[in-house]
Amino acid sequence: MNSDETQTQEHQQQAIEVSVNPEDSSPKDEAVTEPIESAIAQPMAEDLSIADAIDEPTIQPIAEGESAAELNPINELVTDIKDDVTENLVQQVISLQKQQQDLKQEIETLLATKANLQQELSDTQAAIGRLVQDALGQLEQRKQSLQVEVEKLERRRDRIQKEMRTTFAGVSQDLAIRVQGFKDYLVGSLQDLASTAEQLDLIPEVQEQPKQIIEESKSSTDAPTNPRFTEQGFQEQAKQIRRILDQYRTLPDYYGPPWQLRRTFEPIHAEKVSNWFFTQGGKGALRTMGSRLQNILISSTVISVLRTLYGGRLRTLVLANSPERLGEWRRGLQDCLGITRNDFGPERGIILFEAAEDVAQKADRLVKDGKLPLIIIDETEDQISLSILQFPLWLAFAPDPQNLMPKDF
Repeated sequence: MNSDETQTQEHQQQAIEVSVNPEDSSPKDEAVTEPIESAIAQPMAEDLSIADAIDEPTIQPIAEGESAAELNPINELVTDIKDDVTENLVQQVISLQKQQQDLKQEIETLLATKANLQQELSDTQAAIGRLVQDALGQLEQRKQSLQVEVEKLERRRDRIQKEMRTTFAGVSQDLAIRVQGFKDYLVGSLQDLASTAEQLDLIPEVQEQPKQIIEESKSSTDAPTNPRFTEQGFQEQAKQIRRILDQYRTLPDYYGPPWQLRRTFEPIHAEKVSNWFFTQGGKGALRTMGSRLQNILISSTVISVLRTLYGGRLRTLVLANSPERLGEWRRGLQDCLGITRNDFGPERGIILFEAAEDVAQKADRLVKDGKLPLIIIDETEDQISLSILQFPLWLAFAPDPQNLMPKDF
């Protein structure tokens, strides 16, 4: 074996070792593997440019005398590595493209969601704006209605206060409670005083002689049937009337006995009643007070005074042209005098009529029976029957010419 053959065999042996152990650190192997490692390490952004770099010759020139057969294992190894790298790069590119498509879809979805949210936000803001406007409109309407109601109540309050100052003051609850408390205190004190007096030895009462009783009953029977409050002989009776009116005006008793006035009695009322008693002599017309309640108060005062003077002899005949007005008179007299429905009737203290003829006939029968009729005529009566004017006591309420009341009042 010559020297040439020996070198050829050595080269083949080295080629086989290189193919078997690629990790050998010989200079030739490093020259072959370095381009491959650099191609793998390049960034993915270069895509398929790595494959072009691999196509370039990376193997150092073959020494002279080496055959083509010795290079086949190396070329095969390079081809395999190139195929693996290319396949990996293609898979990575496909994966990145797929991720890109997914991201694009997600971005489109987010944009659509954002647009929907913006639309919903704008719709919600518009709905809230409309709701606020509607609520403000309703509040404004309610405010206006409340202002109107407040103005009505204020006008009504002023009217009532004016009426209380000028005409009928009404019942003061606080004053009534205080008066009732004072009355209870007086009753208790009088009961204690009575129980103490019972324990004392008092002088026996002198029995009244029958003759004296007969004389007093005869004098009461001989009393004049027709009262004359303006004559000189009735000065004592006039003083008693004034005393009763002063008591009603200064010391009202809201819980007094029946047939006694239980309402506030103002000076204007006292003036009307005094004029009817002392100027008109118990028969005549008075200008209306402006309402039926005021007229009932005047009439109740007259009835109470006459009831105090003449007791059960007095009969009151009320004339009004409708059942509704008679009902108002009945309720008003009950309230002012503390009486009940049992006090109204043909043979009771107060009798209600709708026709003047019936009033005249009933008054005539009462006079024949020794009773004293008091005729009260409602202001709605346009005409007064002449037959009523013959009786000693009658009170008519004349409408105010400047402020006529409606017929249905």
